[in-house]
Order: sequence, then structure tokens, then C-alpha cells
Amino acid sequence: MDFSQIIKNQVITEKSSNAEAANKYSFIINQKATKVDIKNTFEAIYGVKVNKVNIISIKPKTKFGRRRAQIQKREPAKKVIVTLAPNQKFDFKKVKDTK
Repeated sequence: MDFSQIIKNQVITEKSSNAEAANKYSFIINQKATKVDIKNTFEAIYGVKVNKVNIISIKPKTKFGRRRAQIQKREPAKKVIVTLAPNQKFDFKKVKDTK
């Protein structure tokens, strides 16, 4: 899997902002990505050392409409919490120079 297809976007919530103090960053990722893919992506693109990768599956949220017809409101997704090594700094906007 290509590195550019793995990370979709960063999760920015109050809980994830508080976790950044402990070097834990949250992202929405491709559903086919594995822990090894995510670790390799962060080390290749951002040049940071990853200690731990936790994956959370987000189930689709459904709602019932008229006559009990199901309407899907939220697509299924995969969220990852990446823990960096101590003394590692991470900036989502900066990409490591590959030249």
C-alpha cells in the first residue's frame, strides 16, 4: 500500500489534544492499513520513531427513517492512536525530505 493512501486526516478533539502531551496522536486511516503499514508510514514520511500503534474500528452509525428503513449516517472507519518515542516532536504539516 502506498504511503500517501494510508493516512486520511488527523482527529482533532479535546480528548486527542490532551493526549498530545503524552506523545499520542490520533488519525483516521485507510481501512486496509495494518499496524506495520502505519509504523512504516510515520517513520518514512515524518521521520519520527514510533513506539506503539493502537487501532480502533469505528462502526457505521445508522438511523431509522420512515417505515423502519435504515439510513446510514456515518461510514465505517478506522482510527489509530500513534505513540511516539520519548523526546520526539511531531508536526503533521512538516514532511521529511526524501532526497
